[in-house]
This record gives sequence, C-alpha cells and structure tokens, in this order.
Amino acid sequence: MEEIRDPATFPGGSIMSRIAPDARPVSPALIERNGIEIIPEDQRTARPRDLFWPWFAANVSVFGMSYGSFLLGFGISLWQATVVAIIGIVVSFALCGLIAIAGKRGSAPTMVLSRAAFGVQGQKIPGIVSWLTSIGWETSLTITAVLATTTVLHTLGWVGKDGDVAVNIIATIVVAALIVGASVLGYHTIMKLQSVLTWLTGAFTILFLILTFQSIHWDKAFAHPDGSFAQTIGALVMVTTGFGLGWINIAADWSRYQKRSASDLQIVSWNTIGGSVAPIILVFFGLLLAGSDDKLSAAVGADPIGALAALLPTWALFPFLIVAILTLVSGAVLGIYSSGLTLLSLGIRIPRPAAAAVDGVILTIGTIVVVFFAQNFIGPFQSFLITLGVPMAGWAGILIADILRRRRDYDDEALFDPRGRYGAWDGVSIATLVGVSVLGWGFVVNNFADAAPWNNWQGYLLFLIGGREGEWAYANLGVFFALVLGFVITWFARAGRIRRQEQA
Repeated sequence: MEEIRDPATFPGGSIMSRIAPDARPVSPALIERNGIEIIPEDQRTARPRDLFWPWFAANVSVFGMSYGSFLLGFGISLWQATVVAIIGIVVSFALCGLIAIAGKRGSAPTMVLSRAAFGVQGQKIPGIVSWLTSIGWETSLTITAVLATTTVLHTLGWVGKDGDVAVNIIATIVVAALIVGASVLGYHTIMKLQSVLTWLTGAFTILFLILTFQSIHWDKAFAHPDGSFAQTIGALVMVTTGFGLGWINIAADWSRYQKRSASDLQIVSWNTIGGSVAPIILVFFGLLLAGSDDKLSAAVGADPIGALAALLPTWALFPFLIVAILTLVSGAVLGIYSSGLTLLSLGIRIPRPAAAAVDGVILTIGTIVVVFFAQNFIGPFQSFLITLGVPMAGWAGILIADILRRRRDYDDEALFDPRGRYGAWDGVSIATLVGVSVLGWGFVVNNFADAAPWNNWQGYLLFLIGGREGEWAYANLGVFFALVLGFVITWFARAGRIRRQEQA
C-alpha cells in the first residue's frame, strides 16, 4: 500500500492511503477522521444529487425573505427586483457548482485544490481571507439566531427585559452546541442532518407563506416605479454576493466525496438547483410583503426575524422560532466545518475534529462578545466582512478559470509538495489577486460609514464613475470587477503554465 504524507500538516504521519480499486468500501464512522488529505477511492460514494441537501437546507431560511426589502431599497420596481433575484441567485450558485467540479476531480477541500492555482505555499494568502470570511459570516448567523430567540420570546410575552441575559445565555449555549457538535462529527453526519432539516424547514416555510399570504397587497406591491440601470446593477451585485458568492470558498468541500467519474454537468446542476430553488421563492415572496407595507420593509432592514415573526398568529411564533434557529444553524454548520478544513490547509497541525472545535470556540466567543458586551460591534463587523468579499470574488474568478482550463484530474502528491508541479508560489495568480483586490476596493462603498469610519478608505476610484454621491456609488461594482478580471487575466495569462503542469 502506497502512502502519501503531507509534511506541512502531519509530519511523520500518514494522511492518505491509496487503496486498491477492488477494496471494499468502508462504512463511515460516527466522527469523520478525514482532514485535508485526498479522500480514498473506496470512500467516494456520494452521488451528484446528494449535493442538493446541504445547499437547500442552508438556504431555505425565512431570513431569505428579508432580501425583498433590501432589493426594493435600491429604488427598483418589483419586476426588476424579481429578474435581478433570479439571475443573481442562479448565476451565483452556478459559480459554486463550477468550484465544486474541482472537489470531484481532486477529492480534497477547496483551499487545498486552490494550491494548483496559487502554489502550495501561495494558497495561504487567499486561505487566510477565506478562513476569516467563513468564520466571520457563521458567527454573524449565530448572533442572529441568538438575538432572534429573545425577539420572539418577547413577542410571546414569555420573558421580560429582566430575563434577556438568561435567555441569551441559554440560546448561545444551545445554538453553539448544535453548530460545533455537528461540525466536529463531520461530513456524513452533516449530510444526514441537512436532509432532515430540508424537510422540516421546507414544510414550515410553506406554512409561513400560507399564514402571511393575506398580508400581501398586490396593487401596492406592483406600484413601485422602475429604477435606473445603475440601481438595478447595484441590486444584482448585492443579491449575487449575498447568496452564492457567500458560499463559493467552501463549494468543493461538499463534492470531494463524489466519484471521479461523476458528470461535471450534474455536479454544477445539483449545486445550482439545491442552492437556488428556495431563495428564489423566498425572495419573491419577500418582495411582495415588503412592497405591500413600507413599515414592514423598514422593520426588516433593522430586525429581519422579528419583523417577519410579527406577521404570524401567536400560536405559530414558537415553531417559527425553532425553525428560524435551525435554518441559521444549518448554514453555520457548513461554514464552521469548512473553516476547520481551511485552518488545516494553512498548516495547523491538529486533527480535523479538533480544527472544527477550535473554530467553534472562536464562533462562541465572538457571539458572546457581540450579544453581551458590544452590540454596536455588528456594524463594524459586517463592514469588515464585506471588505473581504472583494478579494474572495477575485479568488473565485482565478480558481474558476483555472478549473475550466484543466482537462485532467489533479496530481494528488503535488498538492502537498512545494517541489511538485504546482510549485510553492504562483506569482501570476498572487499578483492577479492583489491587483484585482486593489482595483475592486476602489469601486465599493463602506455601507457602515458611521459605525466603522476606519473603513472609509474604500471607494477611492469612484470619482471615475460620478463620485461618492453618484448613482453608481452604491452599486459595489468592485466585487463584479474583481470576479471578472480575476477570471479573464487567469484564463489568458496562465494558459501555458496550466498546460505545462498537466503535461509534467
């Protein structure tokens, strides 16, 4: 049996064994032991349609309805917002599907496969950004779940202001335990959990739509006037970033158990279908609700869960709370599991369950700090995460071009060897990432200028398109520029290098 070692992760320890093709499949253990190593062939038993479950469960949250308010906030009409939502959601999850192809070809986590484009050591640059982005957004989901608990229990009259601290403590413990527990158990447990949550949350979401249908006033909803082209593009960038692009740095983590013979088209299709179906319906319904009631639209912007809960009869509030928490937990589990894998890809020498636990502890601490000590930290926190979205978009463009240029599976050994065909550093990819990030930051605006004035350095190129007060200022074109330019530059500048790598 031939063994492959990764000196950067487990020096002196085997992390992957090549098992003979006729070896019997191994039943998955309760706790997944695989880390960033190549998944052995006998364990690649997943089917493309299995990808539907994690993506659907993580995106069926009623929180998606809040995007109806966000889109109308750009000053566009309901039909424009509907078209924007469909295009943005489908395209963004299709991009996730393209990244997922790499997981099938290489049977390794996203950030390990990114080494083919950036080099074994160079990958650590986007890896750090990815880790910060993942753990940041999942902490934000956890905070939302904890605060939603207090909001709904207040509405029910079960707790008064004096009980807020106790409720927040209990909610933090329960939510964090669910997220960390599932993440530590790993891939197989998460896949089963997501399939159960899909049916549970999907059923209650349908019930929510039925119970709130009477709140829609069709004439008023469709009376919103059309917005300008700049406003429409701004809304498109926002919805694209808020949905698929928010998951793109972990997309291959969930396809690495697929057989190498699986169809690329099916991988992309099931990612896209799983991620898109629920959000399209939820955003459209959210548009109808927000378009029908200006007060509701404003309330959603400040407190999405609480505003939507106010539409329900009292008997439905507690089930709504449970399902809302579970859907937020579902998304956070995917992120924390993947952030643990990213942590390992950076060279941290601990087992995968321990990496997930470490990230879970960081998530819990972050939640405690915001909920109990620094609630005004939310604005600066989100401003910081949005800033990371520009280099993440650039990284996505680079990796997608790299994936589409390749015609062969990855060299397993070279992904862990700086002396292999992928090298230690890829100067072209690193320079491209830095360049498109600098350009992209020049065309985005800090949406939390008052709460995070230290981040107002962005937007230094907006004078080219009308300045900070122009109609293009809040279109956040920098994200789009980083994604497209990252792809185009890589497609042409690295074509020869990719060809030589595959011929080595």
